[in-house]
Parts: sequence; structure tokens; C-alpha cells
Amino acid sequence: MITGVGCVTPLGVEVDEFSCRLTQGQSGVGPISLFDASRFPVRIAAEVRNWDMSDVGEDQTRWQRHARQTQFAVAAALKAARSAGLQDAHVDPQRVGVITGCGEIFPEFSQFCQLTSTAVVGEQFQIGRFVDEANHVYQHMTDEDLILEPGAAAACIAGLFDAQGPNSNFTAACVSCSKAIGESTEIIRRGDADIMLAGGAHSMIHPFGVTGFHRLSTLSTRNDEPEKAARPFDRERDGFVIGEGGVMLVLEELDLARRRGAEIWAEVAGWGVTHDAYRITDLDPTGRSAVNVIARALDDARMNPEDIDYINAHGSGTAINDKTETLAVKKAFGDLAYRVPISSTKSMTGHLTTACGAIESLACLIAIRDGVAPPTINYGNADPECDLDYVPNTAREISCNRAMSNTFGFGGQNVVLVLSRFDG
Repeated sequence: MITGVGCVTPLGVEVDEFSCRLTQGQSGVGPISLFDASRFPVRIAAEVRNWDMSDVGEDQTRWQRHARQTQFAVAAALKAARSAGLQDAHVDPQRVGVITGCGEIFPEFSQFCQLTSTAVVGEQFQIGRFVDEANHVYQHMTDEDLILEPGAAAACIAGLFDAQGPNSNFTAACVSCSKAIGESTEIIRRGDADIMLAGGAHSMIHPFGVTGFHRLSTLSTRNDEPEKAARPFDRERDGFVIGEGGVMLVLEELDLARRRGAEIWAEVAGWGVTHDAYRITDLDPTGRSAVNVIARALDDARMNPEDIDYINAHGSGTAINDKTETLAVKKAFGDLAYRVPISSTKSMTGHLTTACGAIESLACLIAIRDGVAPPTINYGNADPECDLDYVPNTAREISCNRAMSNTFGFGGQNVVLVLSRFDG
């Protein structure tokens, strides 16, 4: 059962604020302020603005050396735990675990530039000298520098809650958080924990992140129209917009949740995971593994396609992803594909990279709780290869008892979660 939710997102840092802006179709995209992007070909992102750890009662100076994504994840976990009432729960700490989906943490850019400059002799960059200098820096790192590795958030959250149970972090591109939620569900199912804090965070709004994705030709370059840049499934889409933030869920064994009188948001009814086994970055254009993962998730949830009331699409806004996902939904759902509401909330939040599965699970929870399908904004030009019901531009009231969250990531990694209203 999902009994608590916390978030720090480009659309707000409280669940109700996020819900309101999401259903109103507001965009969180704007000019990059986290670094000077004025000379970059991509100058827009969906940032978390005007926020720090004091939002959750923490001393910001304590956390200032930690990566931005760690702060997002810890804050979201504190909010989720308060939402679930865990402060009053009397649980065995060995039965509480943490799994996050957090990605790579970038080095201090000024330090990298300094290392690079020392490796230039005349007008030649000497890679051997650069490696030697980098190794020298690495050898003099202290234990405190471990806070800059991807699993730091899971360790910090465990320390805050004395969570002595299973603990790990997934860095698996776009599916990281969805995998964290799915694996946490399995841990509770098999009896290895009673409570899991699951979700994650990421921030790639950094010179390396923006440059890397741009070189992959995956980012929108609509710098003059930031709020209109992310346009999944639209014929004129030209890539995604990088977002950042964190979402954490409290997953709890049903009997414990009942004994505590916890509010149950929904049940993680099922999930599936597959791999395209195709190319290192490209999706398999046939959608074979995406079809397979949808089938696995439905089978795990003991549901059929007609049981799904809403799909939150991966919908990244790249030409190949949206086309392939549309094809996969058609193959998996048959004629029902044209009747189920589908939306890409990346059109508003940007692409939170490793954290996208968590924020999109939250969108599914809101659809179930409020009976509303959030829109795919900036949709105005139909693509004949993307011809499903993408809830264009305006949210729609729906009867939503079961929602599906798709995450189809770089390298052909696929995870699908099925969330269901709990009426027991």
C-alpha cells in the first residue's frame, strides 16, 4: 500500500500545489538559472526554484555539501514520512528499508575546468596528464566525499529514519525510480520488510548534463519559447526539456497500515520489467519489449487491458520514443488503445531523468485520488504515427480506479507500474 507521498518538483514542493498546477496545465520550464547557459545551444530547463532544505525544517548549512538530488530526495522522504504518520509508528527499524533511483552526480565544474587546464600543454590537450591529475585528486578524497555518489540519498534517508532494513540505489536511466518502487514492492511481498521508502531524485541541469543530452540530439532547442518547448506526441516535437526534483513514497504492508489507521492512497497492484536488448541508447522501433513489459505488469496485477482507466506515458517528446510508445500501446491494448486516456506530464515537468518514474507515479496517484487525467500540453499538430487520445492541452475528469505508469529509458530499459485504488 502507498501510505505517504512527498515531493519537490518544478511544479511545486507540496503534493496539493503540484496537483493543482499539473491539472491546470501549467509549465515548469523556463530559462536556466543554475549555471550560465548563455553560450549553450540549449538554455532552458524545468528547475526547482527558490527552495532549500529549510522547507522541511532542516538546517541548510548541514546539507550544502550534499548534491542537489540528495537534498531533493531527503526532503521528499521527510514529507512522505510525515504524510504517512511514521513519526508515531512503532515499528522495528530492521523492518524498514529504503530504495532510491538516483543518477550520477556531476563534479564541481570549476574543479573540472582547473584539471582540464593543467592538462593543456601549448595548444595540445594531453589525456595522460589529465588522468594523472584526476587520480591525484581522487587519492586525496576523504570519507566525506562519499556523499557525492549516487547512493548517498538512500544512505542519508536510512540514517534519518534509523531504517536498518534493505537499502540500495538504482542508476538505470529513466527507469531508476520505477524500478525502486517495483523492487520495494517485491521486498514487502516476500516479507523482508514492512515499510519501504521508495522513489528518488535527480538533477542534470548542469553543463555536463545539458551538453551530453544535446550531443545525443535529444533536447528541444526552443529557447525563445520555454513553456512551449516540451511537446510530446506533437508532430513538431524536437526533443525533451531537462527537469529536476524528487518524489518519495511510503510503501507499507497492508496489515500494518490497517493497524496504524494509515490513509491508503493506492495499492501497487503490479509491475513489470524488461530490456530491449537492442542498442545502447536507442529503443527497439518494433516496441517488442515495451509490449512485453505492459503484459507483464498487467499479469502481475491480475488485470486485463480493459481494466486500465488512465496511462501516464513515458512520452519524452523525442521523435522515436513517442512513435514507439504509441505503437507498443496499440499492440498491447488492441482497439482499447484508442479509448484509454493517455498523457505525458513531461510536457509540464520536463524530463526528471532517473526521477521521472517517481513523479509520474505521483501523477497517477492524483488521477486516482481526484478523478482527473492531467493534460499533455503544447499539443497542437497531430502526428499520423501518434494517433491516440493524449488528453490534449486540458485536463479531463475521468473515473479512475487503475492507472498505469510507463517508463521506457535509454538503452532499452523498460518498467511499467500499475497503481490501483484500494477499497478493502
